[in-house]
Amino acid sequence: YNKCKKCMACTSICPTGAIVFADNDREKTRLPAVNLDECIFCRFCEENCPEGAICLTNRFELAQKSREALRSSPLYIQEDEVMGLEYELLGKQLKEKVYSRFGKSLHIREVDAGSCNGCDYEINALGSPYNDIERFGIHFVASPRHADMLLVTGCVSRNMEEALIKTYNAAPSPKLVVAVGACACSGGIFKNSYAGKNGVDRVLPVDVYIPGCPPRPQAIIYGILKAIGRM
Repeated sequence: YNKCKKCMACTSICPTGAIVFADNDREKTRLPAVNLDECIFCRFCEENCPEGAICLTNRFELAQKSREALRSSPLYIQEDEVMGLEYELLGKQLKEKVYSRFGKSLHIREVDAGSCNGCDYEINALGSPYNDIERFGIHFVASPRHADMLLVTGCVSRNMEEALIKTYNAAPSPKLVVAVGACACSGGIFKNSYAGKNGVDRVLPVDVYIPGCPPRPQAIIYGILKAIGRM
C-alpha cells in the first residue's frame, strides 16, 4: 500500500478505463482500485507502474452475484489475502451442488452474443481431458429448451440481441444466466460502441458475473458453482 505515489500512470495506460481512485477503509485515503467487470487483465498497469505497487496474481475466484461487487476492488492484495481453492476441491463442491439441486445433472446452453471467441475457447476447454466438466454432472446442450443455465459471452451486439432474448425465453424456468468475460460483464474493450449493448445485464437478468479476458476454465467453474447457490 505504501508504494503507491498516486502518479496516475496506471489510470492513464488502462485501455478500458477500469482503474479508478476510490476510498480505502484501511488506509483512510483514496487509492487506485479496479473495476473488475471492465478489466481485461492486460497487465499494462503492472508493467507501467514506476513504483512496482501493482501485482497481478493467479487468483481465479473472482465471480460475483452482483456487478457492483466487482467495482472499486483493491488494486493490490496482501500475500496473506490471496485465496486459492484446490481445483479438485472446487470440482467436488460443484458436483455436490449439482447432484443435490439438479437431480445429478446440470444442462448448459452456451450463447455467443458477439464475442471475439476468446471466452468461447475457454468454455470449450471445460470439456478437455484435464478439466472434464462432465464428471461433475454438467453437460452442454444444443437446445435452450433443455437448458438449466445460459453461459453468455460477448458484449451483446445489435445483431445478436434478438437471438439472445429468444434463447432466454426458450429456456424453461427456473433458469440461470451467467455472464462470462469482461465483454459480457460490461462491454469490455468494446464498451460504448455503437454496435454493442455494454453487457448482458442490459438485455437479460444476470445471476453471476465472471470477469476476465478471457476467464480461465477454473474461474468459469467457480462462477457456475456460485450461480447454483442462487437457486
